[in-house]
Amino acid sequence: MSARVIVRLPNWLGDTVMAVPALRALRRGWPEARILAAGPWASTLAGQSLADVLVTYPRAWSGRLRVADTVREFEGDTAIILPNSSEAALTARYWGASRRIGFADGARSWLLSDPVGLPSPRRHQIDEYLMLVERLGVEIQEREPQLEPPAPDAESRRCARALLRDAGNGAGNRLLVGVHVGAAYGSAKVWPSERVAELCRRLDAAGALGVLMGAPGDTDLARAITAEAPACNLVGRDHPDVLAAMLAEVHVLVSGDTGVAHLAAALRTPVVTLFGPTDPRLTAPRGPALILRHTVPCAPCFYRICPIEHPCLRSIDADTVAMAALAQTRTRAGSADG
Repeated sequence: MSARVIVRLPNWLGDTVMAVPALRALRRGWPEARILAAGPWASTLAGQSLADVLVTYPRAWSGRLRVADTVREFEGDTAIILPNSSEAALTARYWGASRRIGFADGARSWLLSDPVGLPSPRRHQIDEYLMLVERLGVEIQEREPQLEPPAPDAESRRCARALLRDAGNGAGNRLLVGVHVGAAYGSAKVWPSERVAELCRRLDAAGALGVLMGAPGDTDLARAITAEAPACNLVGRDHPDVLAAMLAEVHVLVSGDTGVAHLAAALRTPVVTLFGPTDPRLTAPRGPALILRHTVPCAPCFYRICPIEHPCLRSIDADTVAMAALAQTRTRAGSADG
């Protein structure tokens, strides 16, 4: 009987994308194994040949209990636990995996058969996830997430193009610059709305169109921006089922340090990522990504809400971001020609 491996994916979109190299190394190193990947963003990996079974693992406790039984029925003998929580390690024991590999963080070491010490200094999140699968003796061949975008004729791509038409890109021939306006982490990662509005004006003057993207909770922010500048507003409509397709449709993405930036880079859409309170050495997107930051003494602070004037992100001006975004689109065009 071939090995059956459960991978408990991280809880966040960006971290799930950063786990792709670990999943790919596991697939290459253990080609006969049956692999189940479970996590809130597991559906993002559909069609990527990274796992045999994908299970969407909800954040709500009631839903988790039901899904835990589904994963237990898989009868995995090995579990790779990417989140550093005690709950994730305890659940892996409930799943029945005799070998449980995870980081020895806090008091959960006794729940693991193979506790791995956290490196000091800390490494990029991608490299830390790879440390866990290395315990299975697999060879690491890549450290950059790569995902196949939906095909141009896929239903999700047609839906994305329809959303763009309905939201104001009727001509269909302008350079599209996606601008992700929010961040689940907190307001400290969010570029001020007046800077976003200024960016959209700069893009419009250059013949490009800013495409505002974000979660339903960002709708008020998006309205404030579109009241001040020309932009195509898709905030709240770029839902998870169409997000990858939307990122494939835009020519470049401007974003804070968010999961959407990681997903775009993995899909080979160029990204301009604005870093403020977090550390790009640990979580910068890998791939066609350009990092912009303004050095201040208090960064990285990792605060979710800035207690002062938000100098790290407020000091990044719209002209710099616009020039970077337009340069990134030329990089993509060059890659396509090559």
